[in-house]
Amino acid sequence: MDQYKPVNSVEEQFKQALEKEQALNEELATTNEELAAANEELTVTNEELNRARESLAVLNGQLENLVAMRTAALTASEHKTRGIVENAPFPIGVYTGRELRIELANQAIMDVWGKGNEVIGKRYTEILPELKGSGIFEQLDGVFTTGIPFHARNQRVDLVIGGTLKTFYFNYSFTALRDNEGIIYAVMNTAADVTDVVLAKQQVEQSEKNLQNMILQAPVAMCIMLGPDHVVEVANDLMIALWGKPAHQVMKKPIFEGLPDARGQGLEQLLGNVYQTAVAFKASEQPVSLLRNGKYEMVYQNLVYEPYKDAAGNTLGIIAATIDVTEQVMARKTLEKSHRDQQEVNEELAASNEELAAVNEELTAINEELIETQEDLSRSEKLFKSIAVNIPGSMVIVIDKNHRFVAIEGDLMKKLGYDGNDYVGKHPSEVSPPERYEASKYLYDRVLSGEQFSVERKSATGEIFMVHMVPLKNEVNEVYAGLIIALDISEIKAAEEKSAKLAAIIHTSDDAIISKTLEGIITSWNHSAERIFGYTEQEMIGQSILKLIPTDRHEEEPRIIGRLKRGERVEHFETKRITRDGREIDISLTISPVTDPQGNIIGVSKIARDISEKKLEEVRKNDFIAMVSHELKTPLTSMNSYVQILLSKARKQDDSFAVNALTRAGVQAKKMTTMIADFLSLARLEEGKIHLSKQSFALCELLDEIVTDARYLTTKHRIHYDDHPDLLVNADRDKIGQVLINLLSNAIKYSPKGGDINIRCERLDGKVKISVIDEGVGVSEADQQRLFDRFYRVKNEKMRTVSGFGIGLYLVSEILNYHNSSISVISKEDVGSTFFFYLDEA
Repeated sequence: MDQYKPVNSVEEQFKQALEKEQALNEELATTNEELAAANEELTVTNEELNRARESLAVLNGQLENLVAMRTAALTASEHKTRGIVENAPFPIGVYTGRELRIELANQAIMDVWGKGNEVIGKRYTEILPELKGSGIFEQLDGVFTTGIPFHARNQRVDLVIGGTLKTFYFNYSFTALRDNEGIIYAVMNTAADVTDVVLAKQQVEQSEKNLQNMILQAPVAMCIMLGPDHVVEVANDLMIALWGKPAHQVMKKPIFEGLPDARGQGLEQLLGNVYQTAVAFKASEQPVSLLRNGKYEMVYQNLVYEPYKDAAGNTLGIIAATIDVTEQVMARKTLEKSHRDQQEVNEELAASNEELAAVNEELTAINEELIETQEDLSRSEKLFKSIAVNIPGSMVIVIDKNHRFVAIEGDLMKKLGYDGNDYVGKHPSEVSPPERYEASKYLYDRVLSGEQFSVERKSATGEIFMVHMVPLKNEVNEVYAGLIIALDISEIKAAEEKSAKLAAIIHTSDDAIISKTLEGIITSWNHSAERIFGYTEQEMIGQSILKLIPTDRHEEEPRIIGRLKRGERVEHFETKRITRDGREIDISLTISPVTDPQGNIIGVSKIARDISEKKLEEVRKNDFIAMVSHELKTPLTSMNSYVQILLSKARKQDDSFAVNALTRAGVQAKKMTTMIADFLSLARLEEGKIHLSKQSFALCELLDEIVTDARYLTTKHRIHYDDHPDLLVNADRDKIGQVLINLLSNAIKYSPKGGDINIRCERLDGKVKISVIDEGVGVSEADQQRLFDRFYRVKNEKMRTVSGFGIGLYLVSEILNYHNSSISVISKEDVGSTFFFYLDEA
């Protein structure tokens, strides 16, 4: 028996080996089944990934086609724009980089500089060194560094032209040019030379001041009355004394409101006729009954009513010059009575020598009064000469019936060939070449025949003169002399030509240019306005601007006027307007105030650009974003599900590497889900399809969810929040969650060194103030102005590696607007930022 034990031992060992092999085979079968199931899942996943890849390939092709088309369009647009700039009739220049190298300068701006094409590529400061200290270099640098446009009107600029420093006046603008990423790469300079207009305006203003000073200092009673109501604008002391009223009772008032006692005596008709017909009126010994110093008196006047005109010949008012001849008239009447008395005395001479002596004494007194009258006439003649000499740019000549000079005065005498002083009593042929007299003789004959007319003459040196020929008549309407007034209108003609050029630019502009009063009445309407809105100029002048504004936008007008009165500019204001056929179109408005010489706002100028096509492009873009986001959402959801399945298995198998990798993949998938949600919300906002579902909810529960998820995204930051279990708010929970996720995500991204992030909640008068506070890089004051604009990203070298599209804070701002709230920021660079908003407490 003992010899068979080894055999039995081998058999037992063999049986045990078979049992182990069978157990291993069963384990392998189980493992193969699990691998088969996993392969099936991977096959399904690969098929879904292949379908997603094919969809992305199609979208990629569409995007490449769109980019190619846009690139071609931009190239063509750039060539077209460069051609327009180079051929523009007004100065345009483009200066690149902060050193402001001249990349583009059209002929108009090179003519202004007095330079040629050699300026291209040179620095602006190099070719115009004379501008140092004028502030222009600093203005250009300010526009380049801040992006804020700079505009100047009637600005004095001294330029070296042909080696000589000359003074010019310009309206100019400096505007930042940005590339596709919004980075400033150049400054565009546009300008208009308004030197002639400014100088002409200064001369007109000086002329008006001189005229007013002349009237105030005149030795006779004079005043200026403006408008059809004859408002007293200027009156000297002699005129105030003649009226017999305090100055405050008549100044700045219609003449017949200040002098009601002068009504009903024919003066209303005389003044009205002079204002309407622009024909002067003269009268001698005109009787007027006036209440002077508390009693009625009959005043006799030698008066002249002259129309007061502007440079275009429009009647602005009336200049009145009056000499009080009451004493002379009364003296003459006394003399006439004396003559009658003398006749009676002559009949009774034999009987009354004593009465004759009395009459002789009276005659002596009358003679003295006549001498005084002659002195008054002499003073009147001196006044005429004084007026003639003090009218700038003029020459005044009086000729008698034989064409001999009675008087000749004015500062144009030497320019017109009259360089002597002793012309009175001489014939024109005696003091100038005979052919010159023959050329003008027919004009003298016309005026002395009683014809009043004006002719325009041009001198050999190019000056333009307006010559007015006025017949002078006596009391019986007989012409006894001719008055010739020559005025230099060269500068006025030049200003008119400049105005015509500006009007042509307005007429040919592609944008609608409209002017209106502060009351909203349209005063100008260019051709593009007619093309955009469908109304003709005749249909819109005098109409209210509200005719173009939809009823629900009428409140825009007073808000815009208010901003202009505060000195603000309104640029690129996007709104809607109504065309003649009832369509609502999208337009962009740039609105500027129109001011008078004293700087008072008297009207508004609008430039309206039709941006309907731009808006359609934005709609198409938003549709595209929504489509792409929606298409990505489905495969991303599936992928996230598979990540969670694999993560669950990895945890069961205790595979730490797989758990770590899949957790990170889950975090990135959640980031991508949030980004897609932001894009979808952006599209809904642009389409106006966002809707709120307000409810009462516990704020701390929402914060707990958001902070828990956020802590997976960072290990460098410590996130704290106020726990108020009893704090309830009334809002859309999902939308407010989106707001808090964006603010917390930004606090993490823009605090690259880590640190504390605090979320605080405070009750304030029925509101709840929610703040997100970080210790990050902060935001500059300049960037804070645009921080909540769509697609705007802060230009900060420290954060150039931080990803993002610039839509998070825009969505935050818009969502809070829908909650009748707003987002605010307090930030300091290198210290941190605090973003806060308010919600209604439930």
